[in-house]
Amino acid sequence: MRIMRNPAGSEGMFSIFALLDGFMTKSFAEKIDLCVTSRRSLRLDKTLTQIMPEELKFSRSRVQALITSGSVSDINGKLLTDPSSKAHFGLQIRIVLPRTAELELVPENIELDIIYEDSELLIVNKPAGMVVHPASGVRNGTLVNALLFHCGNSLSGIGGIRRPGIVHRIDKDTSGLLVVAKTDLAYSGLASQFRRHNVERKYVAFVYGRLSQFDKRLKNLNGLVFESDGRIRISSKIGRHKFHRKKMAVHENFGRHAVTRIFVTKSFGTENTEIASLIECQLETGRTHQIRVHLHHLGHSIIGDQTYGHAKKSNFRQFKEVSKSVDNLKRQALHAKTLGFVHPKTKEWLTFSSKIPADMDALYHSLEQLNENQ
Repeated sequence: MRIMRNPAGSEGMFSIFALLDGFMTKSFAEKIDLCVTSRRSLRLDKTLTQIMPEELKFSRSRVQALITSGSVSDINGKLLTDPSSKAHFGLQIRIVLPRTAELELVPENIELDIIYEDSELLIVNKPAGMVVHPASGVRNGTLVNALLFHCGNSLSGIGGIRRPGIVHRIDKDTSGLLVVAKTDLAYSGLASQFRRHNVERKYVAFVYGRLSQFDKRLKNLNGLVFESDGRIRISSKIGRHKFHRKKMAVHENFGRHAVTRIFVTKSFGTENTEIASLIECQLETGRTHQIRVHLHHLGHSIIGDQTYGHAKKSNFRQFKEVSKSVDNLKRQALHAKTLGFVHPKTKEWLTFSSKIPADMDALYHSLEQLNENQ
């Protein structure tokens, strides 16, 4: 057992039970077991920041990211996903760290749909199926690989070795607009706007069923408001799923505050059943899987979503053309349509828009045909 003095003072000490070799190389230990012996009950993120081994020197924001990403649990395996929860005396904590071997990013000549570019930044229309930056198991074919080839050395490095220039992300199987910083000035300015929620982001999606104030399932749902302009506002906390590490979920007592506004553009179906809706979602915050999780929570998952809504594909079996379009989709029908922000250098407000891609357009036409046949 290795004992070290608690940096907060003499009130407590912590012990590392299973610190693996690796700090002297370019990879971290896979697991770290800590025991809180301070008599003071502090926030989990603050406690871990104080007692983390000096070899790691993690910032509080990095510790918070580890917590919310599902990398922290108690010794029995229960995930601790709320940074603000209390770390009490005697709590045994396990942190799972990914091995971060030296990563050499390779520029790749991958065609990009760039709709705007200047000396500071560029706007790219990302296709579905493309990962934004390298991660575990994905080293090539990402947007970052393509950007390195396109931009050469003119790509901000503030985002780190794995994600140079990347200010924000969208899921692999979500298509649409991303802003990329080419300079450090642009990165800092854009990141600040995202942090303050001053960026305009609108998505379009096709969902199962119809979102309506007359839906009995929604009447007593906490955080749901039907606004006077016809929009639906959902406010909740989103955090790591208690049992599925790769999924997020709505929670009452922990997670990060998330707000999505939804407007139903059009509904599709038969006289007796409305099977789908085209909606627009406006993000006030930007949490992992936010739109997908909120819509799943409302009982209207995004069509084609294999993580949060695949069980409802059976809704379309009696409608052959619609069912065919859904099968051809092979991803969630979600597209980042609009992106607006203040240019970090010129201070001009810029707004960009992107049409839905061919697979979602085909789904729209099959649903529209269903309406016309009624």
